[in-house]
Formats: sequence, C-alpha cells, structure tokens
Amino acid sequence: MKLSNTTLQKLPDGIARPSYDRSALTAGIVHIGLGNFHRAHQAWYLHRLMQQGRAHDWAIIGAGVRAFDAAQRERLLAQDCLTTLIELSPEGISAEVIGSMVDYVEIAEGNGPLIARMTDPAIRIVALTVTEGGYYIDPVSKGFDAKHPDIIHDAANPDTPRTAFGAMVQALRQRRAAGTGPFTGQSCDNLQGNGAILRQTVVSLARLSDPDLAIWIDTNCTFPNSMVDSIVPATGPNELKLVRELGIEDNAPVTHENFRQWVIEDDFCAGRPDWDKVGATFTDLVHDYETMKIRVLNAGHQVIANPGEVLSIETISGCMDHPLINALFRKVEIEEIAPHIKPVPGMEPADYVDLIATRFANSKIVDTTRRVAFDGSSRHTGFLLPILREGLADGTSVNGLALVEAIWARMCEGTREDGSTIEPNDPFWDDLRNVAKAAKTDPGAWLAQKNIYGDLAEQPRFADAFEDWLRKIWADGLTATLETYV
Repeated sequence: MKLSNTTLQKLPDGIARPSYDRSALTAGIVHIGLGNFHRAHQAWYLHRLMQQGRAHDWAIIGAGVRAFDAAQRERLLAQDCLTTLIELSPEGISAEVIGSMVDYVEIAEGNGPLIARMTDPAIRIVALTVTEGGYYIDPVSKGFDAKHPDIIHDAANPDTPRTAFGAMVQALRQRRAAGTGPFTGQSCDNLQGNGAILRQTVVSLARLSDPDLAIWIDTNCTFPNSMVDSIVPATGPNELKLVRELGIEDNAPVTHENFRQWVIEDDFCAGRPDWDKVGATFTDLVHDYETMKIRVLNAGHQVIANPGEVLSIETISGCMDHPLINALFRKVEIEEIAPHIKPVPGMEPADYVDLIATRFANSKIVDTTRRVAFDGSSRHTGFLLPILREGLADGTSVNGLALVEAIWARMCEGTREDGSTIEPNDPFWDDLRNVAKAAKTDPGAWLAQKNIYGDLAEQPRFADAFEDWLRKIWADGLTATLETYV
C-alpha cells in the first residue's frame, strides 16, 4: 500500500497511524536537516502529543540547504510527508506511521523559500539536525570559524545566504523589521552545549554583516541546550525491504531502537509544545545529562567503530559481539571516561555504561560500523579529546584513550587487516590518510595535526602512550594489541 493521506486508513492491521486530522494542522516549527534521526526522535515526540489532541498548531515544515535535501524533499512530498517508523527491539519489531510533518520547503540557491517560511509569525521554533561538524566551529579554539568560505559568502551576501545559519539571520532581520518578534533556535545535534553553540554561530555570523542585528538576536532569541538520544540507522536496501514486508510502500522509512531520551532546557522565547507530556524531560541539569550521554554513547561509538573497521566487522552489534572490542569498550569507559561523569537523577555512570553496552549489542539494529566511524575528525575532537584532556589535568589514566586514538590513526591509513580498502569516510579523508601513512614509521606525525590535537603532542603521558600503541599495532596487529590492553 503506497503511503499517503488517502491510504492511511487502508494500511495493514497492526500498523499504528495518526488519529488526528492532518488537514487541520498548522505549522509552528521549521526543522532544517530532515534526516532519519529527526523523524525518529523530535518528530515522533510531537506526533505523540498530536495523538493526545495537543500541539496541532506546532506541525513541522521540513527544510534543508544541501543537495541531499532536494532528493529527500521529493521522496517525502510524494507521500504527504508521512514516515513509517519501525522499532527494532530484541523481542521483535513494531511499526507506526507518524504525521507531524506537513510540508517541505523548496530547495533553492540563496535559500529564499526557506527564509520566507521562517519569517512567518506562526513559526516560533527553528530547529536543526545538521551533524556535529555543521556549526562552523574551529576544532581547536572551539570558537566561530569566521574564515570558512561559506561564512565569508554569507557575511558578504546576507540576502542570499548559502548556509542554514545565514538563512536564520536573514529571516530574523526581516522579522525584526516587520515587528513580528524572534523565534527560538533549537539545536538537536549531539553537541555539548548545543544551544550555546547554535547561539554562537548565529550571533557571530550576524555580527559580520549587521552588528545591531546581532545584539537584537542575542538579546531576544533563545537557544535552549538539549540532549537527544536514540540509535537510528541509515536507510538502505534492508530497511526498504523491511517496510515492504510490513505491507507499506514507503520510500523514506526509518528504523530505530526501542529507546529514546530527550532532555531540554526550558528556554523558549515564543512558546513550545508540551513535550514533557510524552516523555521528554525539562530540566536545568541538561549539561549533566548530555555529558553522560556524549561521553558514554557518542565517545563509546568511536571506541568500538574504529577497531571494527580495521577488523572488518560490519555492524555495531557485531563489534560488541567481538570479545576484545567489547572488553576495550568496557575498560575505557569504566576506567577513563566514567570518572569524569556526574550521576544524574536515577542513573549512576557505571549503570549507564551497562545500559549503552546493552543498546549497542541489539542485533536487530543494523547500524553499520562505517556510518558510526564517519567524520572522525569531528567526532574524535568533539567526543573523545575533551575527556582525554580532563584525564591529563586530573591525573587519571589516559592509556586506553591513547590506544583509541592510535586505532583511529591505523584506520585512517585506509586498509583493513584483511587487505581490503576502507573507502573515504571523512570530509578530510585524503589529508588524514596521507598523515596516517607517514605515522606508520613516525607516530608523532599523527599528533602533529594541530587542527585536531592542538598541544596534546606536547603532553608526554599521552603522546608516549600513543606512540607505543601505534607502533605495536603496526608491528603485531590490532588483535594482539587489544589482547595486551584488556
């Protein structure tokens, strides 16, 4: 059955579907970056509210600024912006169709249609999932990267911006001029202090072309921090086959694990949906929750995905099935990561490590090692190196984290231990591969990448351990090296 508004009531039995009148929904949110995660997470929470008869004036309009988004727009509009969510748990699968998204903005050079939507007074939240590396952050200073070509373009051409942030600035310029007021900027990406980072990017970009506007945005707009969590694999042939086996023709289905968490700072200048009524948590302790999640789950993903790539293990659950990678994960997490995490209400760090290990081992979730290992230049700098720096400052062990970095360097050389090729898997893959090849005989070459490691090459406790581990990996192989560590 082709998924659409007209076929909703004809879907196979057992498939949950919207009980609300989608034609009566009005938009309150523009969401930029309509990947799988948003639809399985934020859009799901809003759908659940709508099922209760609430938030019908908060429907989502999708948007994007990349070539990928044009194809996604075509797929979703062809099925009335409906999405089939398939929950994969160890006990089995279940499915529901969600309908909280009602339109998708036309993709155009200069982002005129997106700007026009965001200037609509009915839009009170502009949300984003644009990946951890999409906020124009200098990887060393963590400040705004004003020298990036996209930012230089948007500062010089504020009426026809290239980036999502330039579009937000222009929309806010028009809203200020029209007297329609600010909107909330809501980052839903896996970044510590994601709201503060979004504020930094938007305000800093505005300042380059209009300092007065930057002050107005900084004073009037809000950018709540949040922590988002659910494992949502990419959609490929297996997922398309699965949704068809359920009896639905959906060209953009989403699979996800049987776990979600959304912790949000309650700071919305123009109102918000009552997400807490469907399981979200509003709290002033967002930083503690996000630190626990980012350091155990996101950093943990890198701990297991890089050796998984080198050892030709295709999935994250497969990595957890490998006794040495599983042991690496638990040892690094308990000895070197958990000591730098505060407990949150109802959860101690060690218990959270156990929870994440169980989630990673869910074999129903076919989350590829390649997907998780993607963009290591952002994920290592964002998730692992801050913990390593704290370990150096606090005098705790960094031996395992040094090994993790050495395994990343080994992966970036571009071949697996079985001789197969690792295809480019980072925006800076060519540079990383060249340095990784040099590091085979000169490990210090890897740490000399100041754009990634800053001054860490000058920290003997880390640098010496890193060099020893990388030399051992190349001399004895990764399996023998892991056996030595665990």
